[in-house]
Formats: sequence, structure tokens, C-alpha cells
Amino acid sequence: CSRPQKVCLCPFLPVHPLKVSTCLYIIQHPAEGSRVLRTVPLLAACLPPDKCKILVGRRFNEDRYPELATVCRNPNTLILYPGAEANNLEDVAEMSSSSSVIIIIDGTWSQAKDIFYKNSLFRLPRQVQLKPNISSQYVIRTQPTNTCLSTLECAAVALSIMEKNKSIQETILHPLQALCSFQLQHGAQIHHSKEHLLKNGLYDKPMPKNKRKLRRMELLVNNVKI
Repeated sequence: CSRPQKVCLCPFLPVHPLKVSTCLYIIQHPAEGSRVLRTVPLLAACLPPDKCKILVGRRFNEDRYPELATVCRNPNTLILYPGAEANNLEDVAEMSSSSSVIIIIDGTWSQAKDIFYKNSLFRLPRQVQLKPNISSQYVIRTQPTNTCLSTLECAAVALSIMEKNKSIQETILHPLQALCSFQLQHGAQIHHSKEHLLKNGLYDKPMPKNKRKLRRMELLVNNVKI
């Protein structure tokens, strides 16, 4: 797990990397590398190196990333990013009979949005999303809504769907659960989503002056999908 001995999570990782046919490409915003409680290292520790490839950056073009460009043009490649044009991954997986590649953007929601829309390569793969019926277990970091998931959780759910094996999700979530439990035992507080805080009158930060951001908060309170 590459963590200090006192906070080692290796006992919660699988003894051997999980055998999966689906390959993940994690597109990581540079700022994620400096976060102490990031989840991608735990994800990578659960999978073979050739099934979890991490690319760090903001801009990706064909000249600098020819391998990624080839992957994005492959008809079996999917990109996990919610939106009006995205299909549910469960539906796509039922029709897929061959090995697939799933691209997942790792960063805050604003960082992920910037990467997705400013890199034309990421508009080539088929866009998919997860059904919004799963609550995040990453309770030591604030999420925009109750159903926003960490990168590790997205990967765990996506792999379990593609591989048709529910135990994959449980195995990958195990170290995340241990991480959160350890942090809570040592003084960390449970972080409710911004949606939960707004609806229950618990949001204690100044309201944004930007009209667009203020409108997004209003949509959260009124259960409107953003």
C-alpha cells in the first residue's frame, strides 16, 4: 500500500492481484498526487499492473500519447463519465462479449469536467455511467451529492459489472473501508455530502456569490440531477 507501517493497509489488500479481463486507464489530475488520502494507490494495489494504467496530466493529445489515442479509438473502449449522452454501464455490459477498456478520470468534479471537455480524445469512446443507487463509503472526504463515488469505488463497481463478479467490488472496497475506519478512530470526522448539508441546514460556509455556483446549490437542495 506504500503507507507507513503504523497506518499500513496491506492486510486488507488481496493476497494476489485480482484476475480481470477489463483494463482500466486512470486519467489523473496532477493535483491528486499530493492528496494524502487518495484512493488510486489502493486500487492499483488490488490489480495487475497491466490492468490498471495511470496517466497523470491535464491535456492529452495524440502526438504525446499515441497509445492512449489508439485505446480511445478502439470500439471496445468505454469512458466512465456521467451525463445526458451516457448509457448505463449495466446495459452496455450485457451486450459486450469481449474484453473492454474503461477510462476513469481521477480528480475533483471540476477537475474531471475540465479534463473531459478539453481533451477531444475522451469524446471518442462510448460514454457510460453508473446507476445513481449507490452511496459512497468514502466518508472522510466531502462529496457534492450522496451518490458521488470516489475513483476507487467507481472502478470497483465498474469492474464487478464488466466481469460479472460481485466479489470484485467487495474485495476492492475492503482497503477503502479499512482506511476510513482507521481515520475515524484517530480523530477524523464523517464528512456528509454537500447535498446532505444543504438540505439539513448544516452548511456552514459562506454561500457563493457566483450565480452559476449558487444555482447548482439550489438544484442540489431540490433533488434536481446536475
